[in-house]
Amino acid sequence: MRYASITKRLEKLGSGKWAVHRAGRRRMAEGHDVIELTIGEPDIAPDPAMLRACSDALFAGRIRYSDGRGEPALLDALAARYTARTGRPFTRDNFMCFPGTQTALSVVMQGLVETGDEVLVGDPYYATYEGVIRATGATVVPVRLRPEAGFHLAAADLAAAVTPRARVILLNTPHNPTGAVLSAAEIAAIGEVARAHDLWILSDEVYELLLHRGRFASPLDDPALAGRSVAVSSISKSNAAPGMRSGWAAGPAGFVDTLLPVAETMLFGNQPFIADATAHALTAPGDIAARMRASYRARAGMAADLLAGGPGLVPMTPEAGMFLFLDIRGTGVTDEDFALGLLARENVSVMPGSSFGAGGAGFLRLSLTVPDARLAEACRRILRHAARCAADRGTAAAV
Repeated sequence: MRYASITKRLEKLGSGKWAVHRAGRRRMAEGHDVIELTIGEPDIAPDPAMLRACSDALFAGRIRYSDGRGEPALLDALAARYTARTGRPFTRDNFMCFPGTQTALSVVMQGLVETGDEVLVGDPYYATYEGVIRATGATVVPVRLRPEAGFHLAAADLAAAVTPRARVILLNTPHNPTGAVLSAAEIAAIGEVARAHDLWILSDEVYELLLHRGRFASPLDDPALAGRSVAVSSISKSNAAPGMRSGWAAGPAGFVDTLLPVAETMLFGNQPFIADATAHALTAPGDIAARMRASYRARAGMAADLLAGGPGLVPMTPEAGMFLFLDIRGTGVTDEDFALGLLARENVSVMPGSSFGAGGAGFLRLSLTVPDARLAEACRRILRHAARCAADRGTAAAV
């Protein structure tokens, strides 16, 4: 039987990137004491008031078809939030609602690029980005994010990667997996590249409310860039509700009007009862994001302090988010081999950096979403494994 070409483009870009995570889950099912540091699933419970808003809406019969753009109350809440954030008026016409950021990214990318086009993205990049881009037939153009520069995307590196086929710059700030946060000046410089080559800027901002320090900046907030900028986000991280699958895209009204038919071939907004909960989360956010910021910042500091003394280990302190990026290049072991050995010998599952593109090779991504004592124990196990790798390397060199 024959399949469409998209299946070939994506055949190695799905769950295969999560092989260590799945192997860790299998070990857990077998009864091993695995400390799971692979996925960014908040360990703080959502606001009970948001959950009540969801259940109240469900029992009130909010299970009928949604509007293609999204439910009016949610659109109004989004308009109020972005108006306050940017200082410019936003209305319902500036938004489309989706079941999560991933769906928003997919629809937006389908509407902006196609076969023969190129999308520039900082490398390392989130594990699904390559698939989102290649699904359209477009090509990923990785732009190196330099560890010595804190993994901040440099406008000069971006400009050097632009070709006549370039159509979109895909930003992620705050960044997953590294935790880097672009400043307003850095975004303005990136915007100059976009303006010079007439490029769209698609900005994934799902970690906006989890900054450890500094100020959040977005191309959508810059009036000079707003006409070519689209932001996507959700309540998954900011409100500790990844399973609710509620996200959105924000951009120029003309962009929304043009892409709405693309979205409507896949879905019609998000579920009304979840939209009501999302509207509540946006208008009465509570202290969930603040509690997560404090927790993940403290855990990042603790883990960095513990790991800094390990042979061949250099922790990269994040500026935001719920991950610690760990440089293991000094161990002489590949990130995949280190991760597999760590799981087999120490029952700690982490993400190999190469799961996030070639720029992540030689690094590990550690989730900070386990209790402090478990995270400290995981760090001790990582230190033991690093020492083991150093001993093995010394033995091999002596032979």
